[in-house]
Amino acid sequence: MSILPKLVLASGSPRRIELLQQAGIEPDRVLPAGVDETPLRAEHPRSLAKRLSKEKAEKALASLQTEEDYAPSFVLAADTVVAVGRRILPKAETFDDVVNCLGLLSGRSHRVYSGICLITPAGKLRQRLVETRVRFKRLPRAEIDAYVASGEWRGKAGGYAVQGLAGAFVVKLVGSYTNVVGLPLYETVALLTGEGFKVHANWQSVRP
Repeated sequence: MSILPKLVLASGSPRRIELLQQAGIEPDRVLPAGVDETPLRAEHPRSLAKRLSKEKAEKALASLQTEEDYAPSFVLAADTVVAVGRRILPKAETFDDVVNCLGLLSGRSHRVYSGICLITPAGKLRQRLVETRVRFKRLPRAEIDAYVASGEWRGKAGGYAVQGLAGAFVVKLVGSYTNVVGLPLYETVALLTGEGFKVHANWQSVRP
């Protein structure tokens, strides 16, 4: 009897796990693959997102192959980059990070890029890049201070979480909303389905 390939998510992001679950997909294993996320010199934001997603997928696969009970799996990785022009915003970890990010985003448009990388059980590597344009309202300093106090921004690319309080900052969003949250669902599901992963296998068990 053949064993169905499993799905390994090369990310510990709760947001990515929740988004996959929203689409009826439950990763068989979560295997965070930490890589150096420092941009290369003059690296474009879209190139950074693609490179990091590929590195994460390859690192997770290499880790799996050292395990005795390793079985061929689909390995899925993603990386999200927020940028103003060519300027890449950090994943905010300090008060200075988030204040600087929100100051740059206030009253202007920015772009969110997500690289998705899937390595199939046969070893084929497939990638997608998704871009969303977002415009923020002008943010008074008092509102920035209030958001900083919430703590919601910690570890978030660009210093905000669109699915949370910062959703009130968005004047306009063009493209994939789930991309801004952290994983573009349409493109991810299409990629998995196109490579033979049974995305809809559990849908009949989903109850409203």
